[in-house]
Amino acid sequence: TTSIERPAMSTIPANDPRLTWSGIYSLEEGDGWIKPWRVPHRDLDLYSPGVSELAGRAEMPSGARLRFATDAAALTVITEPLAEDGNFDLVIDNEIVATTAYEAGATQVAFTHLPSGDKTVEVWLSPAMPVAVRHLELPCGTTLEKSADTRLKWVTYGSSITHCRSAGSPATTWPGVVARGKNLNLTSMGYGGQCHADPLIARLIRDQPADFVSVKIGINIYGAASLGPRAFRPAILGTIATIRDGHPDTPFAVCSPIWGHYRETETNAVGLTLQQMRIEVAAAVAAFKKRGDDNIYYVDGLALFDESLAEYLPDDLHPDAKGYQLMGENFLREVFDVQGVTIG
Repeated sequence: TTSIERPAMSTIPANDPRLTWSGIYSLEEGDGWIKPWRVPHRDLDLYSPGVSELAGRAEMPSGARLRFATDAAALTVITEPLAEDGNFDLVIDNEIVATTAYEAGATQVAFTHLPSGDKTVEVWLSPAMPVAVRHLELPCGTTLEKSADTRLKWVTYGSSITHCRSAGSPATTWPGVVARGKNLNLTSMGYGGQCHADPLIARLIRDQPADFVSVKIGINIYGAASLGPRAFRPAILGTIATIRDGHPDTPFAVCSPIWGHYRETETNAVGLTLQQMRIEVAAAVAAFKKRGDDNIYYVDGLALFDESLAEYLPDDLHPDAKGYQLMGENFLREVFDVQGVTIG
């Protein structure tokens, strides 16, 4: 037999200044590795710390990408051991060029047969688990240059249905579908189980550059009964007002919950149904429109995912891979075509 000799590889540390980390708020540096976070890591005590709380979800890099320009025909991402099965996507010009799966315990994710010539690549990390990157490996003699993400910036906030841990791959979350469809620089603030109109999250959005903002609030509040009828609409109003303090004229889509099976009409522990929550979210948006905000839009969650798509809701709560794809396509149509939102 004839062995195939692996080409010599050069090692690029994860903190190399030629690498751009997109879709994140901070980086944690450890012993030879870097981990992206979707909240400021230095302030974790302000974000409900704990594995099952907000900070634990923000440690999972939904929507996070590693971006650079290269002429390499192959690359490998070297990580700390990955906790469970998953996959990474390689995206060029908003198209998924390759998806590489790995098994729990893996420490490298390889992409081969990249298009020839110079290109900007984005490696989308798994949304389902924390990812600590040690370095990249590129064939010796290939180029590596910085490629800052200068596209219009979209910040979106939501629950597990925005976090999308059950998406088919990292770039096929519904925010990934939308961002690639509209050529946007995505920051996804989807936190599984942890979207409760948190004031500090609204402040984060307020203080970040954004050309488009969207929020989708309700399902976690229903499930945890964290806000009752008296507090729910004020929390939505407060979230909108805080974000508007930093983005007074930015296009802003406020989405109510998607279809939720029995939750539509069954009251939770504090007396709310999803049907009632949609009325409250719509009323909150109308209050701002009444006061002259012409760039805020109410998006009925049923326009994104209604009962006709129930087959793609296997646990009666979270869309499956196909469901997230359809939800992204429906967001593109409802927000940009039907409601006519214009960015930039």
